[in-house]
Amino acid sequence: MKAVVLAGGKGTRLAPYTQILPKPLMPIGDMPILEVLLRQMKRAGIEDVVLTVGHLANLLRTFFMDGQEWGIPISYSYEKEPLGTAGPLSLIEGLDSTFLVTNGDVLTDLDLRQLFDFHRSQGGIATIAVHRRQVKIDLGVVQWGANNSISGYIEKPTYDYTVSMGMYIFEPRVMEYIPYCQYLDFPDLVLKMIAAGETVSGYAFDGYWMDLGRPDDYAQAAEVFARMRMQFLPEE
Repeated sequence: MKAVVLAGGKGTRLAPYTQILPKPLMPIGDMPILEVLLRQMKRAGIEDVVLTVGHLANLLRTFFMDGQEWGIPISYSYEKEPLGTAGPLSLIEGLDSTFLVTNGDVLTDLDLRQLFDFHRSQGGIATIAVHRRQVKIDLGVVQWGANNSISGYIEKPTYDYTVSMGMYIFEPRVMEYIPYCQYLDFPDLVLKMIAAGETVSGYAFDGYWMDLGRPDDYAQAAEVFARMRMQFLPEE
């Protein structure tokens, strides 16, 4: 099995750290977050990893090199100009069997083998790992009616959302929907496939997941990893 790790973004929400360090190299405990992902991929049986790189690419290549230290061959795909989240896949050759695509800054205890198995059971072109997230609004939310009238008032509501975890299982046919070297984000790719009648499934995961996009999320993830390390890396 092959995996593509999206590691080329600038990580602007995590500045100023990411002005000198690519987000996949942000430390979680005694290792970068991407090393945690690589160890999880190795345990799941993934045999080949491609890093799509752009911002501070040399630092990523210097640290991970050819992947020998982690027992997984690592190669690199360079985007000269930003191509969005899905566009960089168009530059990668050899995506000719079912493959994983993941952001390079995700901390989760998701079992990747179970994600692959679920995808195969659905028989579709793509599966998106999804997670329920609650968002609390610490303000009074006013609901509008006609003619400037107020129809409702909710004090500090909590809303439930189902969000993408930034982890996908794709069939090779997905590449038919990604134009070569053109900017394309995953939401647009998914909508294109749905409009074409393709089956896109969602894998609901209720374990731990955190995107390290913001400083407070990063701090929380580092604390959780220190406290529950064996949950993420049980092979240690």
